[in-house]
Amino acid sequence: MFGINGGEFLVLLVVALVILGPERLPHYAEQLAGLVKSARRFAKGAQAQMREELGPEFDDIDWQKLDPRQYDPRRIVREALTEAWNDDDDEPPVKKSTPATGGGLDLGKKSSTPAATPAPVPYDEDAT
Repeated sequence: MFGINGGEFLVLLVVALVILGPERLPHYAEQLAGLVKSARRFAKGAQAQMREELGPEFDDIDWQKLDPRQYDPRRIVREALTEAWNDDDDEPPVKKSTPATGGGLDLGKKSSTPAATPAPVPYDEDAT
C-alpha cells in the first residue's frame, strides 16, 4: 500500500488523530470511505468498458505477462541471446573470456587478414 509498512501506517494514524482531533475524524473517515468506494466503481466501470470494447479477446489477455514488475532487463537480454544462438545452431554469439586468454572478448573466429580501415566520415561544412 504505497510503500508504507505497518509501523509507519500506525504512526500516520496517530498523527492524523492528533491533528484532526476526535470531533472531525469521523467526518474525514467518512469522506475517505466515499473516495475509496468511488475509485472502486470507476475501476469496475473501466473494466466493464474494456470488456465491452474488446469482446472475447479481453479474456484471452495474459495480464501477468503485462505486469511491469515482471520486467527484468537481464532476463530479456539472456533470452534474446539464447534465442539468437538457438536460431543459428552454431556457436554462441559471444564466448566469455577466461583470465588466461586476456581481457577481451573472443568471438570464436580467428581472422588471418587485418581489419580494413574504415572510410572517413563525410563532413559538410555548410550544414553547421
